[in-house]
Amino acid sequence: MLVTIAGAGAVGRSVAQELIENGHEILLIDKDPRAIKADRVPGAEWLLADACELSSLEESQMQRCDVVIAATGDDKANLVISLLAKTEFGVPRTVARVNHPSNEWLFSESWGVDVSVSTPRLMSALVEEAVTVGDLVRLFTFRQSTANLVELTLPEDSPFVGRRVAEVPWPADVVLVAILRDDSIQTPEPDRSLEAGDELLLVANEEVEDEIASLLSPSTHPAKPASRTV
Repeated sequence: MLVTIAGAGAVGRSVAQELIENGHEILLIDKDPRAIKADRVPGAEWLLADACELSSLEESQMQRCDVVIAATGDDKANLVISLLAKTEFGVPRTVARVNHPSNEWLFSESWGVDVSVSTPRLMSALVEEAVTVGDLVRLFTFRQSTANLVELTLPEDSPFVGRRVAEVPWPADVVLVAILRDDSIQTPEPDRSLEAGDELLLVANEEVEDEIASLLSPSTHPAKPASRTV
């Protein structure tokens, strides 16, 4: 896979090195000559150019890319890069770094952003996930749908402790992706039993998140009474 990363700072270089180790081709772009440090990421191609300029992106042949990552320290630049990548070059996937949480609402499909990465939001979600048992924690939002990656640590009093995965009446628009148990990843096979303390990773529609929480952890999330019309 060919990935272009705009922004060759510490974040961009770290992402590039990780992707190279996973077998991907990387092009790093930055307009600051001081950021061009080919010895730091020797497996990448480098381009000294302004990724906000259409001519620079044409020079990089961005239309060949599978993914563009806008990883600069400037939110305005990351939005422009994502928009150009989508509208001018038809890049299938764009990922944009959010530097300031107040700008997060801008990072949407309207600006060509498929996935936005906000460090404060991720850190907050990880802290909640680490200390909360029985609560549903949203880890990641998929921009092109209403689905989210969510996590719930199964409490001891869950009615499904000791039951098989197939016995759980999962709501519609919910997929159990993995079970994290004792530092290992368990596949959610139908006959696999659930244990107290299991971390369940699910992809779920936002509208059924409360239903999942009430189902798996009813003592923490009692079901809401149905409304009645008189």
